[in-house]
Amino acid sequence: MMARMPPAAATTHLLYLHGFRSSPQSTKARAMAERVAREHPAVTWWCPQLPASPGAAMQMLEQGTADWPRRGMAVIGSSLGGFYAALLAEQTGCKAALLNPAVFPARDLAPYVGVQTSWHDAQQQFVFEQSYVDALQRMQHGHFSAPQRYFTLIAKGDAVLDWREMRARYPAQHGLLLEGSDHALSDFDVHAGALLEFLALA
Repeated sequence: MMARMPPAAATTHLLYLHGFRSSPQSTKARAMAERVAREHPAVTWWCPQLPASPGAAMQMLEQGTADWPRRGMAVIGSSLGGFYAALLAEQTGCKAALLNPAVFPARDLAPYVGVQTSWHDAQQQFVFEQSYVDALQRMQHGHFSAPQRYFTLIAKGDAVLDWREMRARYPAQHGLLLEGSDHALSDFDVHAGALLEFLALA
């Protein structure tokens, strides 16, 4: 028999994780930052620039949220950030909203080993190492403890990730399956209301 979850607490601390080659300057990240600042100024907001190393990224996130209240925190993750968000949610028991989340990042990012450029600044380069692919493979896990803590926003029009894999991998009890849209969720503003309802920001 599954244990009943305690009543959902208001989200007082919100973390946003961008995708591969992206940054806090992504359209979705900036839209969320502006909306949180405008409508929920009491909420603690953190959208860090993630290092290319998965191990370093998770270490930074674990350290940066170590003092956050577990029932009052939530994480939003896009693409590779969605993969990290699910890992963090399983570690902390917090709510997680996954936006076109990566399913098998080790498989999908293996062809990108080498020098890469930032999506939002072509002058900014970084090296994506084979060891990072290996780390992503080790991070892959199979069980999600509480589907009711997850929200997914998945686009059938995503040309980068397969929506069927996303649906099968992340058993969320909340969310939207979009008939069109794209990997970047260019129509994110249209669907942000459902996401904010799930987050229940303070």
